[in-house]
Order: sequence, then structure tokens, then C-alpha cells
Amino acid sequence: MENSDSELEIAIGERLKSLRTGSGLTLDQLADRSGVSRAMISRIERAEASPTAALLARLCEGLGLTLSAFFAPEEPSSSPLSRRGQQRLWRDPTTGYLRRSVSPPGMPSPVDIVEIEFPAGARVSFPPREESRVMTQHVWLFEGMLDMVLADATHRLQPGDCLFMDIGDAFDFYNPSDKPARYAVILNRGR
Repeated sequence: MENSDSELEIAIGERLKSLRTGSGLTLDQLADRSGVSRAMISRIERAEASPTAALLARLCEGLGLTLSAFFAPEEPSSSPLSRRGQQRLWRDPTTGYLRRSVSPPGMPSPVDIVEIEFPAGARVSFPPREESRVMTQHVWLFEGMLDMVLADATHRLQPGDCLFMDIGDAFDFYNPSDKPARYAVILNRGR
């Protein structure tokens, strides 16, 4: 269910404001927690700016959420089955990468599964975040090539490869090839 860019910006802004106010956070408090400026948060909430993947991840961490939880509907799921045609999609406005929330929303599981279509030459960088030290992820490559750049090593993934990592550390996703990469990220919110 991919929406137009303006509809998606409005939905993201409304969702961010709802989650922020529902958590009892002011713009300044979320800015302090996420490292994102108060002005940028306000612009996103008013649908005047479209957040990148890295920026949205920082906001989610400031709210104590994963990206999957951010995009999940507020009402609990009535089904443990997540049909492909009903899975939520989001496209990063900077890199063009497409993120599909695969896990059924609202299930009592600490695991989220996300499918990514990552354009050729794209790079997304995530800074270190202390709030994410309790989270881990598996990156499982299906098609293409993917470099996972960590502080102490770069791992080049080929189809079928799977990398386990702590997401509290800084890391980059980078597609060094001239073809798109398709992979799954399996996030675990608790150890």
C-alpha cells in the first residue's frame, strides 16, 4: 500500500506527533533524546519535510521504538498473517530505498522482519545510539551485493549471506554494485 509522497509525509508527521505527545514528550525533549533538531521535528510533524531513513531511525530511537513499530497501525492486529499486498511500504526520499514491514503488526513478539530494496550505489549511515544497545539485527541478503560497514570491519555480503550485529554501534549499509540489492533485516528488540 504505497501512498503518494505528500500523503505519506502527512501520515508520517501525524504519526510522529501522536507518538511524541502520547509519550508525554515536548519537541525539545524528543530533540534531546534523538539528536534531531527541534526545528526539523516540527517541520516533519507539519509535513514540511520528509525524513531520511537515518533521521527517522533516530527519532524512533528517541521514542523507544523500532521503525517497524513506527509504521505499524495503532490498533492491535486481528490476524497473525501479514499479506504482502497489505504490508506497509516507505521509500527513503534521499536514497530511494524501499522498506516493507513484513511482520504482522501488533503481535506480542520482540522480533520485527523488514524487507529492503536498496538501489545501486546507495548508502545509509546510522550513528551510534546508546538507546539501541539492547537491540540486535540479522541482515540476510537475497539478491545483489551489500557492504555492511561497521566500526571495526567491513563485511561484503553475497546472496544467501547473513550478518548478525548489535545496532547500538555506528554502521552503514552500502550497495557497491550497479544493481539493486534485496535483503531482509530481522530486528530483535530485546536480548
